[in-house]
Amino acid sequence: MKRNIISIDTEKCNGCGLCVSACHEGALQLIDGKAVLTSDSYCDGLGNCLPQCPTGAIEIIEREADDFDAEAVKLKMQAAHSSHQPHAGGCPGSRMRTMERVQHQNTAEAPAAQSELRQWPCQIKLVSPNAPYFEGAHVVICADCTAYAYPNIHKFMKNKITLIGCPKLDDIDYSEKLTAILSMNDIQSITVVRMEVPCCGGMVQYVKSALQNSGKMIPWHIITISTDGQVIDE
Repeated sequence: MKRNIISIDTEKCNGCGLCVSACHEGALQLIDGKAVLTSDSYCDGLGNCLPQCPTGAIEIIEREADDFDAEAVKLKMQAAHSSHQPHAGGCPGSRMRTMERVQHQNTAEAPAAQSELRQWPCQIKLVSPNAPYFEGAHVVICADCTAYAYPNIHKFMKNKITLIGCPKLDDIDYSEKLTAILSMNDIQSITVVRMEVPCCGGMVQYVKSALQNSGKMIPWHIITISTDGQVIDE
């Protein structure tokens, strides 16, 4: 079948490996100093690798290619996760990991305040839709500024998978990534934590589009934080 898939111009490729780190499906590897698409079925055609290429060696083309095999990619990423190994050439900053959180009492040995972040990475641009921590998860999607405005942001993150991003500053349509996450996993609920400023409405629109595009009926609600750090709508 014909579908969109990446194409790499080896003459332009300088072997920096940034595209390999950006590919969450593990479809790219550096071979003999050049980026190579190792399997058509691992490439989803969304092009997360394109903005990372400093030489413009990657483009999206339409050609005959095997279908994207989401299940095979998911199994591959689960295997890499269970062995604590990233896909070949993976960047440590986007390497998947989960963190178990133990609830402590407020004692001298264990302070009450603790992180509720349960996975890494948490940036929407960096997470893989096939990451095992998404299966059966409750997801909270936070605008970047909420963590700085609201001092108790971790209460919204408790027992949830956390995603963060800025709809104004990040040059990406989050709805595509969110649609993939919803389509590939049994997400239980979505909480959007946004600022009261108008640009944060983009985050809400991305979630609405993802729900519509995935065809999933998932409970979701919005929490709004004021610029002076108060919860004004929950």
